[in-house]
Amino acid sequence: MTNHRTDPTLAAGAVERHLRARRDTGRGLLMPYVTGGITPGWTEYLRAFADAGADAIEVGLPFSDPTLDGVTIQRASDTALARGASTRRILADLSGLPDPGVPLVASTYYNLVLHDGPEAFCDALRRAGVGGLIVPDLPVHEADELTDVAVAAGIELVLLASPATPQPRLAEISHRSRGFVYAVSLMGTTGERAALAASAAELTGRIRRVTDRPVLLGFGISTPDQAREARRHADGVVVGAAVMRRVLDGAGPDDLRDFLAPLRQALDQECDRPR
Repeated sequence: MTNHRTDPTLAAGAVERHLRARRDTGRGLLMPYVTGGITPGWTEYLRAFADAGADAIEVGLPFSDPTLDGVTIQRASDTALARGASTRRILADLSGLPDPGVPLVASTYYNLVLHDGPEAFCDALRRAGVGGLIVPDLPVHEADELTDVAVAAGIELVLLASPATPQPRLAEISHRSRGFVYAVSLMGTTGERAALAASAAELTGRIRRVTDRPVLLGFGISTPDQAREARRHADGVVVGAAVMRRVLDGAGPDDLRDFLAPLRQALDQECDRPR
């Protein structure tokens, strides 16, 4: 088995190349999230996200026990599952779509990966046009098997780093992650917050000291001011609970396009500031 701790030969995949290219122009990166299967026409949200200026889109594969997620994403997962959503159905929906023009990154818990087996799971992602995978409950020291399988299938496995991650492990996560490094802004679950956590700046600073891979900051970002503040430290933001709260309240694609536009504008304004 390849030792990914020391292997320097793994070239950046399509997701990482796309995000690097946009970042290197000075653009702040925006990755909205949607729970797959949340509504009958849920794939229409993907086009709305792209039209609003998303640089990548995270598609959640719902799981019955999402331990890292707060109440909003839990409700979204329950709603999707009650509608009959499953990994196979969600990927089938994606397979029939035109290219959204930005990378799709799936996210789910390791139980679903193991259900069909890592090889079958990653192959299904690739066939559906998904380029990346986030597995929040998979620690880096247990990621060897899925990393090898994902590389073989052309899927970029994104690893997470938190404010509590020790620096040696943070360096390993940053080295082994593909696509980008997902910086978790605080110790807790997903969900909207009144302000960006103070721990976000320190964490992203520590990540930047060990990698030039794109760094996206998530957990608690829901307003233009928070996006603007996050961009001062990270390459971009992940926006999940704020999107899904609106979907649960009945927002359609046009509503979400209107919600994301000010966040896109805030990221662009921060990029235009003199450094």
